[in-house]
Amino acid sequence: MRLTVFGASGATGEHVLRHAAAAGHKITAVVRAPSRPAVEHPNIELLRADVTDPAELHEAIEGHDAVLSGIGPRGRKSTGIAAAATAAILTAMADTGVRRLVTISAAPVGPTPREDSVFVRGALIPMLRASLRTVYADLAAMEAELARSDADWTAMRPPMLTKGRGTGTYRTQIGGSVPRGSTIARADLAHAMLAILDDPATYRRPLGIAY
Repeated sequence: MRLTVFGASGATGEHVLRHAAAAGHKITAVVRAPSRPAVEHPNIELLRADVTDPAELHEAIEGHDAVLSGIGPRGRKSTGIAAAATAAILTAMADTGVRRLVTISAAPVGPTPREDSVFVRGALIPMLRASLRTVYADLAAMEAELARSDADWTAMRPPMLTKGRGTGTYRTQIGGSVPRGSTIARADLAHAMLAILDDPATYRRPLGIAY
């Protein structure tokens, strides 16, 4: 496939590049100046652009089969980058006729599974939502942009992301978060993002992922 990867220099984006290149896909890796991904491969073409300007994204998206975005808040505060970038990406996709988009959200954006413990449901998740409220507000606004679009989108909802090695073995939950799931390695999140690209069951749905 021909893939466009946004946030390619980020911690998860670099894993997406590695997996996609290893699978033989042709990739346009979009970064914001002066960022540069650590991954280099003959199948990867680097493109710098303002990810909030749809006009600058046409070249990156036109003629591609799918778009994957690792753009999201960094740190404990958010400037609204996830929602703003996703809105621009969706506009450019609509203009160029590309329909498939996979983005990264977070498990606390959606309802907490009933199977989770009383501590998780009553204390841990509310505490996280309070301390990271601007981050989750940005991601919720991003998911709202997706829902308003005509794209075949999937919003990945991982719990805490780790630097662990990918295993290729994890659980997913279409429409919500994975019950009793507390972590997932970025490498496995990237693996799943590519694995679901041609799965219609995940279109226009959030997808929980965890070990």
